[in-house]
Amino acid sequence: LQSVNEHLTHYVRSLPPPMPSTVSFALPNKFDGTAEQCKGFVRQVKLYFEYQQDRFESEEKRCAFLMTLLTGRALDWASAVWDADPQLKKSVEYFLLQIQEMFEYPAGGRDISTQLIHAKQGNRTAAEYAIEFRTLAAQSGWNDVSLKAIFYNSLNIDLQTELACRRENSSFSELINLTIKIDNLMRQIPKQRSSKSNRHMSSIGDPATEQTPSEPMQLNASRLTEEERVRRRLNHLCFYSGGPGHRSNGCSLKSKNSSGVNIKNLSLLQYKSLTLPVTIRTDTLFLDLTAMIDSGAALNLINQDIVKKYNIPTQPCIPPIQIKAINDTLIDHGIHHQTKTVTLQIGLLHQESITLYVVDSPKYEVILGFPWLSIHDPDISWFQGELTHWSRFCMENCLLAQPQPCLTTSIESPDTQVKITIPSHYQDLSEVFSKTKATQLPPHRPWDCAIELLPNAMPPKSKVYPLSRMEDQAMEDYIEEALESGFIRVSTSPAAAGFFFVSKKDGGLRPCIDYRGLNNVTVKFRYPLPLVPPALEQLREATIYTKLDLRSAYNLIRIKEGDEWKTAFLTTRGHYEYQVMPYGLANAPAVFQSLINEILKDFMNKFVIAYIDILIFSKSEAEHITHVRAVLSRLLVRKILLTKI
Repeated sequence: LQSVNEHLTHYVRSLPPPMPSTVSFALPNKFDGTAEQCKGFVRQVKLYFEYQQDRFESEEKRCAFLMTLLTGRALDWASAVWDADPQLKKSVEYFLLQIQEMFEYPAGGRDISTQLIHAKQGNRTAAEYAIEFRTLAAQSGWNDVSLKAIFYNSLNIDLQTELACRRENSSFSELINLTIKIDNLMRQIPKQRSSKSNRHMSSIGDPATEQTPSEPMQLNASRLTEEERVRRRLNHLCFYSGGPGHRSNGCSLKSKNSSGVNIKNLSLLQYKSLTLPVTIRTDTLFLDLTAMIDSGAALNLINQDIVKKYNIPTQPCIPPIQIKAINDTLIDHGIHHQTKTVTLQIGLLHQESITLYVVDSPKYEVILGFPWLSIHDPDISWFQGELTHWSRFCMENCLLAQPQPCLTTSIESPDTQVKITIPSHYQDLSEVFSKTKATQLPPHRPWDCAIELLPNAMPPKSKVYPLSRMEDQAMEDYIEEALESGFIRVSTSPAAAGFFFVSKKDGGLRPCIDYRGLNNVTVKFRYPLPLVPPALEQLREATIYTKLDLRSAYNLIRIKEGDEWKTAFLTTRGHYEYQVMPYGLANAPAVFQSLINEILKDFMNKFVIAYIDILIFSKSEAEHITHVRAVLSRLLVRKILLTKI
């Protein structure tokens, strides 16, 4: 055994070492002379030769191999110069350099910077466009600030609107990622239908819009207008007689007028039920329906006519579920099917996965019963017939991270102490950084924000958005602070935009006003906004820069006197309207730009560029101090305040 072991050991040691594992490289793609492919082709060839050196015995063979990778125009050119230029056969580096000089020219005759400046998203998704933009950006050598400005201005207007108040303090990469997320969300949630004709209407009717019949045989009976119904509800007046202290079901006048009338056909279903507009989505469907909230229903239900009409996927109930009436008698043949999991969305933000049991419901499309109420536990005003607050469970599990398009507005608190470092050259102008003055109501000026409506148009009235308890407290603080500063006031306007919150990066809440309805009926103010390429051209010879951040920029402008009612918004606390220009108005950017251009008109395009913030640029430090002082002095005189320098 020892002899055999020694023999095997000697044999193993005599074996040659194993060949090192190698990585297999694919052949470079053939090159036909297309300019956009030239840079990638050259890179592939260099990598291939670098890691496959043992495959070629000489430089001449490498050059010959490179020749075989050319097709089309590139091959025609190489064939023409192959014999005339012997160096092509001796040096791969020289050969590649000649290819680049011949074929690597800017697309469309434009260099990288020009392509960046003229880039537009167009019909592409943000994700598709970001690939092209990042590719150009990587070759441009531009810094993040310039790339952010160019990228933002190259996006479609709806994305620009969404990003207007969300792109602050983000890097170029973060801005692109945020843009892609918002674009994906906007493509998942189609825009609200502009008219009832576009909305799905079921043959079983919409109980929320059914007319309550007037008293039978009642002379002079007429329906109340919506405005009158709101007035009586808010003032707790009888819907029948208009008198105080009682409701219509206990109205003595109604009893007198109704004497002798046969009302045996009156049903509780004739009274207004609590209904919500909902959206049901599957992989292939998007349905706008009406759901009734019914605490007496033991299941969440959907009308079988809807299921059949739109082929909503279902699965059998095994065993079938029996339905009993309030007197414990069996109804019909029970429930035999339920939908497969669908997405149910309520309003702008609330979304969940749910299965619904299929029943023959002649009056309602969807019924959300006790199981739904027990899970979501919303606050409901039965008097107003509205869902007023979502629960903590909904805040953590059901509310979308990113809402549909909306813009934000906020009021600064003078109590928050943030230390601002002011350079010694500008200490005497420190008042321009006052946070206390920023919370004071600005005066009316020639550039007040006017809101002109289209002919015969009225701003729509939105429903109250449900808020969590935490949001409700934040709303109370916001309203109190804005009322104290005079930025808002109590309103009696017929208009009312929705009010809700979105989360900020620091975990706080940002109040939002949904002015989409108002913007749709507003005459647009076509004031020109700055063009980015000419603005960047001015910075070529500058060596020193200062950026000034405006404090509560839009709130420095008053709403034109008489137009305040159009900015009205509705909360669970009450009805208010703005006296200063809030974020979210369609004309706000143009109005603000006109203000800045007017104030700094003799500085603009000399040493100042202004778009949202103010950029001061100079050729020397001494000149720069003079320029900055001139701008700060002008802003202080006009009561335009800053956050930092």
